[in-house]
Amino acid sequence: MTPGRRSSTFTRLLRHGFTDPSAAERLLDGPELAPVRDDPFLLEALGATADPDLALHGLVRLVEAQDGPTAHRELLDTLIAAKPLRDRLLGVLGASAALTDHLARHPADWQALVTYEPQDLHPGVTEFERGLADATDPVSLRVAYRRCLLSIAARDVCGTTDVAETAAELADLATATLRAALAIAKTHAPEDAAACRLAVIAMGKCGGHELNYVSDVDVIFVAEAAEGTTEAKALTSATRLASHLMRICSETTVEGSIWPVDANLRPEGRNGPLVRTLSSHLAYYQRWAKTWEFQAQLKARPVAGDAELGRAYIDALEPLVWKAAERENFVADVQKMRRRVVENIPASEIERELKLGPGGLRDVEFAVQLLQLVHGRTDPALRSGTTLDALQALAAGGYVGREDAARLDEAYRFLRSMEHRIQLYRLRRTHLVPVAEEDQRRLGRSLGLRTDPAAELIREWKRHTGVVRRLHEKLFYRPLLDAVAQLAPGETRLSPEAARERLVALGYADPAAALRHLEALASGVTRKAAIQRTLLPVLLGWFADSADPDAGLLNFRKVSDALGKTPWYLRLLRDEGAAAENLARVLSAGRLAPDLLLRAPEAVALLGDGDGTGMRGAGLTLRERTPLEQEILAAVGRAENAEQGVTAARGVRRRELFRTAAADIVGSYGTETSPAEADQGALVDRVGAAVSDLTAATLAGTLRAVVRDGWGDTLPTRFAIIGMGRFGGHELGYGSDADVVFVHEPQDGVDEHEAAAAANKVVAEMRRLLQLPSADPPLLIDADLRPEGKSGPLVRTLKAYEAYYRRWSLVWESQALLRAEHVAGDEDLGRRFTALIDPLRYPAHGLGEDAVREIRRLKARMESERLPRGADPRLHTKLGPGGLSDVEWTVQLFQLRHGWDHPGLRTTRTREALAAAREAGLLSAEEAEILDEAWVLATRVRNAVMLVRGRAGDTFPTEPRELAAVGRYLGYGAGHAGDMLDAYRRTTRRARTVVEELFYGDAT
Repeated sequence: MTPGRRSSTFTRLLRHGFTDPSAAERLLDGPELAPVRDDPFLLEALGATADPDLALHGLVRLVEAQDGPTAHRELLDTLIAAKPLRDRLLGVLGASAALTDHLARHPADWQALVTYEPQDLHPGVTEFERGLADATDPVSLRVAYRRCLLSIAARDVCGTTDVAETAAELADLATATLRAALAIAKTHAPEDAAACRLAVIAMGKCGGHELNYVSDVDVIFVAEAAEGTTEAKALTSATRLASHLMRICSETTVEGSIWPVDANLRPEGRNGPLVRTLSSHLAYYQRWAKTWEFQAQLKARPVAGDAELGRAYIDALEPLVWKAAERENFVADVQKMRRRVVENIPASEIERELKLGPGGLRDVEFAVQLLQLVHGRTDPALRSGTTLDALQALAAGGYVGREDAARLDEAYRFLRSMEHRIQLYRLRRTHLVPVAEEDQRRLGRSLGLRTDPAAELIREWKRHTGVVRRLHEKLFYRPLLDAVAQLAPGETRLSPEAARERLVALGYADPAAALRHLEALASGVTRKAAIQRTLLPVLLGWFADSADPDAGLLNFRKVSDALGKTPWYLRLLRDEGAAAENLARVLSAGRLAPDLLLRAPEAVALLGDGDGTGMRGAGLTLRERTPLEQEILAAVGRAENAEQGVTAARGVRRRELFRTAAADIVGSYGTETSPAEADQGALVDRVGAAVSDLTAATLAGTLRAVVRDGWGDTLPTRFAIIGMGRFGGHELGYGSDADVVFVHEPQDGVDEHEAAAAANKVVAEMRRLLQLPSADPPLLIDADLRPEGKSGPLVRTLKAYEAYYRRWSLVWESQALLRAEHVAGDEDLGRRFTALIDPLRYPAHGLGEDAVREIRRLKARMESERLPRGADPRLHTKLGPGGLSDVEWTVQLFQLRHGWDHPGLRTTRTREALAAAREAGLLSAEEAEILDEAWVLATRVRNAVMLVRGRAGDTFPTEPRELAAVGRYLGYGAGHAGDMLDAYRRTTRRARTVVEELFYGDAT
């Protein structure tokens, strides 16, 4: 060959898509292709394939494998003369190395691609059964199966069939194969065949008529006894036949395997019997089946064995399938199953997952199946097992917007085509997009992308997954808006009954009210309505994820009514991804946070970039005590009088309470981009510190306002506020009062009576101003822990405290002082008060036995006398066994007995003291962990009750929705309130055992 010709051929090969033109040139010049080397159509046909190099190499192998010169010549003559064969054969050789291997082993099978009659273009089960008819054993069945598969692949790669038709043909071939395998099994065991009636029910993609090239074929077996045979014997025979059928298809032979037959969708999965009678199946689905099992039944289809029994199976179970949406927490169960699938994908694979990853095939399938189950009860037109047919029916019925359905259809077809071509190459079961550029190039070319195949493939793939990711959840919610808003021309409106069905399935208790709210929010042509129409499909999903979707939607309407004309509000929700989701979580989590927000709706800004840092959700970062106090004192300084000053302080308190509650809710629920906080103790500590700091700052501001209004810059007496109880321990909850004692010391030269009168007036005015009716929640000051309790003076001098404690102090007062800490007012006076009480709360050489017995007696009396009548002690977070009181009194007994010689115990905080006791060896690490877990859980429950009900409580709510909301806050999904209560009882029971040993025994 001349150099010029070589150069010309080399260039032509490059132009036709060959990546190794030198090797291709050698193959073309070889003896195998000598008769067709100069054919003008051959190179063009090779260039049209997915991988011209692979196709040419495969053609040479096939020619080499022909049995003699006559077969060799027949193949090449037909290849040149018949364009349909040329396109089909080279198309397969360029797309599938596995089918090339098959042709090399069975070189005459290329003739299966020659015929081009109408029945060959779209074969069904009958044609495939004819193609498998001569198979009498597993090996010959595999060869016949691959021959049929060859023809399906040829029509696919040439574009004769689209992706849906190809998937249907693959399912029909699987049907024919199952029938052939069952026939082989029956031939080998005629006695078993005579003893039973066995039906094979296809599930999954095979049942749905949308099978992949390589996929498990999911089945369920149902059997009945033949006449004159006992049920037990029939089931034994049927099980042997079913097992043999599975082995025939699944086992690897010299011709490989066909595909695994998977029967794990049967009742009880792999733990249940392989074969059941129809009545046994029915009993299981009536009593035990989970939501996902009814979802799986959407695709059930009898395919082999006893046709009458298979039809009876479908007829018996179908009514149950269409009642599945009436089950409690139906939507939540389906969505949770989808999330679990995503969570189980290895992190290294999730970005390449075509099927299971975000925006993948499973997202479309789950969304369509969810809508089918909700609306298929009343609309039989939706009852298709095929995803694309069901999607088309949903659009035709107005259950899905036509434009959304068209975009999902396009995306699903593209992703399924990718999946088919990836699997076709090696005939291996995989859903991962390849990473090698040559694989991406072949895959892109097989899908018609020729300019820059690898880059175009990735771009198109990402575009389609993006479409699916955006639409698959909105698909469920957007038609609810269309039901109450103006529709585009040609769109079909969701009927009021269908909208009601969908809202009920989502968990709305009052669907009529929900539709009214949607109409108010989404109707009209204003910018506000347009933005809310965009947001609501997503918000409805987040509301549905809560325990009270009705409240979430109602509260959103209230906030939007208050702020809808404020430009920054709409911009915040539209542009800051975190803000909209945070708002949805907060509005549907209970009463407290929405009540705080609706008193001053502008606080919604905190849910986004609330502090100007540019961080997503940075407005939920909790503030430290110092800047809070500075803000409050500055506001008080600008006020004209004490009442205005305290009003300003209470406004800051309300805003910061909302910030704390919102951060707690978002941290407990998690968001799409940030998982729930795993460390429950950290959540408790943050809330306790934030509310305690906020209370202290509010008291400091109120004290400044009252003093300035009544006395100017200087009060006649030094004045300090000492935090007690949970306040002093930095453990306040949302509904806690401020436990305090007041101490004063007359200024030099000031009469004691004048000083006492001033101090008492300050306290009275502070209490009055902090409880004035207003839009801001009141702050109640409780001074009952002072000496002599309610009978004693409200305010004492430092000297009076010293005299009282020296003479009259009781052991319970020493215990109460363990939590005392200066929180506001004169710092020096506060320090001296602390120094005064330290010997009382950390007595030298610990407590005497009489004092220990007295503490134990007080604790026992409190348990019996203060527990509310009718309350379940095991669920009372404060006084119940293993609750807050148990843990705190145990820790405080350690402090009273050992604080004098273990400095770490000298803290007002329960968890810190417990950790110090463990470090000091006063209890084991396991005991400390048990007590800490119980204390944190009980505190979380109290916080949850306040967030959910809007008022404080020490027991779990009895109203189901409120109980579910508490569970959601604690990390329990819908329908798991019982699990939450069991876990609480278990945790506190373990803690009570430790308390019995440490508090009532001698361990402390």
